Amino acid sequence: MRDPVGVEALGDICITGGGPLGGTISVQSSKNAALPMMAASCLHKGTSVLRDCPRIADVDSMIRILRRMGADVRWEGKDLYLDCSILENMVIPGTYTERMRSSVILLSVMLARKGRGSLGYPGGCVIGKRPIDMHLAALEKLGVQIRESPEVIEAECGRLKGTGICFPKRSVGATQQGILAAVLADGETVLENCAREPEICWLCRYLQSMGARIAGEGSDCIRIQGVSQLEAGDFRVPPDRIVAGTYICAAAISRGCITLERFPDGELDAFLQVYRKMGGQYEGKSGKLLANGNGVRFSPGRIVTETYPGFPTDLQAPLMAVLTTIDGVSEITEQIFENRFQVVRQMNKMGADIRVEDHTAVIYGGRPLRGSRVQAQELRGGAALILMALAAEGETWLEGDSFIQRGYEHICEDLSSVGGMIKKTQEY
Repeated sequence: MRDPVGVEALGDICITGGGPLGGTISVQSSKNAALPMMAASCLHKGTSVLRDCPRIADVDSMIRILRRMGADVRWEGKDLYLDCSILENMVIPGTYTERMRSSVILLSVMLARKGRGSLGYPGGCVIGKRPIDMHLAALEKLGVQIRESPEVIEAECGRLKGTGICFPKRSVGATQQGILAAVLADGETVLENCAREPEICWLCRYLQSMGARIAGEGSDCIRIQGVSQLEAGDFRVPPDRIVAGTYICAAAISRGCITLERFPDGELDAFLQVYRKMGGQYEGKSGKLLANGNGVRFSPGRIVTETYPGFPTDLQAPLMAVLTTIDGVSEITEQIFENRFQVVRQMNKMGADIRVEDHTAVIYGGRPLRGSRVQAQELRGGAALILMALAAEGETWLEGDSFIQRGYEHICEDLSSVGGMIKKTQEY
């Protein structure tokens, strides 16, 4: 038996490579939908409920910020209750915001509730710069005065005024910022060149359920007629499309067969096209998807990440893990975040042959994978390392589980339930 101290020194998670996975997993609720919904709940002066909210690190970080603002936030089972009757503290330091990039969307909430707000610069993953200039420009168009210092963003306005905003490029966060600021503004706001990700649609649907007047969600142009107040929200957070895609990759890399319950139908079409091109098969029925990875053996050629409905950047690393097990040469060109290939060094430690040239990773697949000590440095790359470990010979010890916990509620338990040999070496 291993010495417990030695085990913890090796890593947070131990994965032993094995045979094909098989079984059923229920897909958790969406991180990228829950966070803006939590912010939107602050626009109602009362209690809103998010049903089946994911209990992940990023949600915990947002809860801490909302509590500092004065909200009473509590869990009842899987449901998150947010009483935002009293929001008094509009000064949130960087010690709170540095944990999570999406904290910046709270600026619009502060302005709508109090006409002022001070926010430490948002942080989060190390996958790219993710500048917030489009957020601030959108707020300025709505009548907000912005003052920036090296550490703090300060914003102030009278009543927000509806206007026309054309984003210079598609940004999920900036689109969410514009929507949240416009729903209680005077008059009509027209947002053009909007992001079209499903999380934008879910935010709009949540706000519509609260009485917001929004049209055009899912398109390039969203029109919002401001209202004087919003009602309480009571909404079920939708399933997480990136988690679903990760588990399809688990079926593919293990050449196994996994049934996904609560599958986000229609939200992964570009990814499923690539999965099928690799030889994967799938069948959807009654909210479930059966992913059969037994036939995965073909290189899909060159994949390019794009804004929705293109191939999602958040599934680039899990796909790369699968491609290391397929004979031949594959390429992934990353167009969204400039630092998204940091995981390559860790993958190559496990026997992969991946070479990065500018914004393209060239994967020479089919090399034997071996267990190793590796380190997660960001969310999706960490999940990809778990997938590679499932296909590697021997044991893999993974450090940096805290990154993975930002978006995956129980990835170790889920994969263990379908035959993966995974154990946490310490509980958090």
